[in-house]
Amino acid sequence: MNNATESPCVRNCCLDGADICLGCGRSLEEIKAWTAMSEDQKRATLVACQQRLEEKEAHRHVRQTIVFKL
Repeated sequence: MNNATESPCVRNCCLDGADICLGCGRSLEEIKAWTAMSEDQKRATLVACQQRLEEKEAHRHVRQTIVFKL
């Protein structure tokens, strides 16, 4: 059984202004370092990615609400 942590890449690679991938939520540095990371580092990166994506989604909803109210 392979317990390797899989890459979160969803093949939607596009970096925002802060060099964060809009598809998976990883930073450019995390993407480049992925194969050299330990399993613990990969799991920590996945948590950070999920938080980034959730924050972006929440921010997007706030912007849409503001625009719709105007």
